[in-house]
Amino acid sequence: MTAPLRQTRFKIGGMDCASCAAKVDTAVRRLDGVADVSVSVTGASMTVSHGGPLNDDKVLRQVARLGYGIVRAEARTDGPAAKAHDHADHDHEGHDYEGHDHAGHDHGGGQQITNGAAGPSHLHSHAEPGQAWWRTRRAALTLACAAALLAAYGIGNLYPVAERWVFLAALLVGLVPIARRALMAALAGTPFSIEMLMTIAAAGAVMIGATEEAAAVVVLFLIGELLEGVAAGRARASIQGLADLVPKTALVERGGGTVEVPAEQLGVGDVIVVRPGDRIPADGEIVEGSSDIDEAPVTGESTPKRKGVAEAVFAGTINSDGVLKVRVTAAASDNTIARVVRLVEEAQEAKAPTERFIDRFSRYYTPGVLAVGALVALLPPLFAGGDWSEWIYKGLAILLIGCPCALVISTPAAIAAGLATGARRGLLMKGGAVLEGFRRITAVAFDKTGTLTAGKPVVTDIVVYGRDERNVLALAAALEQGSSHPLALAILDRAKADKAPVPPALSAKAISGKGVEGCVGGVAVFLGSGPAAGERADMTQAQRLAIDSLNGQGKTVSVLVADGVVAGLIAMRDEPRPDAAAGVTALKAEGIRTVMLTGDNRRTAEAIAASLGIEARAELLPQDKQRMIGELQREGLKVAKVGDGINDAPALAAADIGIAMGGGTDVALETADAAILHGRVMDVARMVRLSRAVMANIGQNIIVALGLKAVFLVTTILGITGLWPAILADTGATVLVTANAMRLLRWRG
Repeated sequence: MTAPLRQTRFKIGGMDCASCAAKVDTAVRRLDGVADVSVSVTGASMTVSHGGPLNDDKVLRQVARLGYGIVRAEARTDGPAAKAHDHADHDHEGHDYEGHDHAGHDHGGGQQITNGAAGPSHLHSHAEPGQAWWRTRRAALTLACAAALLAAYGIGNLYPVAERWVFLAALLVGLVPIARRALMAALAGTPFSIEMLMTIAAAGAVMIGATEEAAAVVVLFLIGELLEGVAAGRARASIQGLADLVPKTALVERGGGTVEVPAEQLGVGDVIVVRPGDRIPADGEIVEGSSDIDEAPVTGESTPKRKGVAEAVFAGTINSDGVLKVRVTAAASDNTIARVVRLVEEAQEAKAPTERFIDRFSRYYTPGVLAVGALVALLPPLFAGGDWSEWIYKGLAILLIGCPCALVISTPAAIAAGLATGARRGLLMKGGAVLEGFRRITAVAFDKTGTLTAGKPVVTDIVVYGRDERNVLALAAALEQGSSHPLALAILDRAKADKAPVPPALSAKAISGKGVEGCVGGVAVFLGSGPAAGERADMTQAQRLAIDSLNGQGKTVSVLVADGVVAGLIAMRDEPRPDAAAGVTALKAEGIRTVMLTGDNRRTAEAIAASLGIEARAELLPQDKQRMIGELQREGLKVAKVGDGINDAPALAAADIGIAMGGGTDVALETADAAILHGRVMDVARMVRLSRAVMANIGQNIIVALGLKAVFLVTTILGITGLWPAILADTGATVLVTANAMRLLRWRG
């Protein structure tokens, strides 16, 4: 019988690209006893599956040699929890998370090896939490190398005899760390890494006397790597901010009174007291009281829900107006927010690393260039009586032609230009892999509240009976003064916009679950739900039909009763953004399927969807949204998810590309791969178009860079061109492709 696999989890610092993950993956797989490795760049984590005991020291040292900080996080055996990491086929529904609270896990007690403790100081040195990118070791290395190059130019002009040596010294400042990492990666199973490519290119340039160019190439490479790493660092550890939604303490009933205890100590069956305005500290069931519950953090529902005895409430939601007693149904490690944290982490780990083009290409390009150079230098003298100096000269020229300057600089230049032009238009994408991924998107899943819609209800209809609209608005606004309820704010905003007077209300009071009443200008006024209004006034059949019609459009209807007579109906709904319909149409024009995933009620969702021409899936919890994303992916679609709330975080992480809408929560923004700052639905289609423009530009750059090299390779072998034309071929290609990339700065979308 095969022994069950055990899994050990590590946190890794300093990874900021797919090639980093590939190096770590390859190195750890070579260790004895390792069955499988899953590395997440965004989660800064690695899960190692192993059949027997794992020698942690070997794993720690193997990764540290590559230059990354590493700490052991946790270990577990095969079972429900371990199966959470079988991401290819795992279904999160009904999953047993008990005992694996990543959000609350303390990594500080684990054994740790950083790049300062073992292995070389590394190029991808990461910032500590809260540390600015310019304070990192990588930034210091880039600045030091650039300063050394500038100093070399100055000294070389003043003392020409020392020019070669000062440029060599400037080169070594940046090349030594790169070469050391290249060596460590080669020993760990990745011989032709991007660092190895740069090391060979620089060494080849020095061999033929182009030391100045070699130093410049290293500086440009370091700058490109620095820019690439800046965006990647912002996604680190942000998901832990979800835990802040759950209050740190809770009031527990004990011995006839209440005692304040840490929320993490709550056990199933405890009865807690939740005061108005407080966040609910645990998942539970109401045993006494009723109140409006703001569930936006969990479901994205645009308006609070009235809940009473025997109804479920979720950790992190907000109790609006009544005192509640709640029986706890889930421990802190298994509440709704903790589950969301784990869903996000698992979805991040499930993403397969996408290697950068240059690193993939270098696996063939670097050995190919070396082989061609060696063959040109050796074969003619050995077998055809050629002149050694002549053919070594040609071999060195070919090595210089093979210098990856144009390839190393031009592709990041196009991506940087694309990211910059996007950012100027409020389209933020976290790195080149995300920008590239947009061109492959074939389906977009939108959240409703705050994404397709503005995120707050507005007054859409005012139906009056015997009074004018201003008077009905004035009476309703008078009762709602001072309230922070979203529906009350909608009425007050409409009254302000219509310049309706808001008289004072006497003896105004809320009637639990029904509405609000008071006296305005000597008139007894009530504003509330249709059934509650029906208890205070006779309603005609026409009035009831009008309410039903408005409800059928997904609108919430408040009925105004004045002196026992229905005076008007005020309908409210969270309306679509002004460009929502155009944005959906633009995506369809690009051949992209659109679907709405929302926690809102089905009637409202279907009404909004019908007006936008989009598919609707309603009444979904976070895990439901994530499951829907998986279903679309299993249909063969590349899915982008657009959302703005915490409830969207798992689906954002599970999608091929997660997009946070402007004004969204920090968690949504950090979980997402991209963000739309200005809240325009049309910007999703613009991101797709920008991606396609950038990738077309990169294709042109590759053709130019490799085409020039191919031409000069042939002319060098034929003896038509030599070292200086070879240098011009390389620098000329760099200039051409960089200029081509800069055209993207004029992109208008």
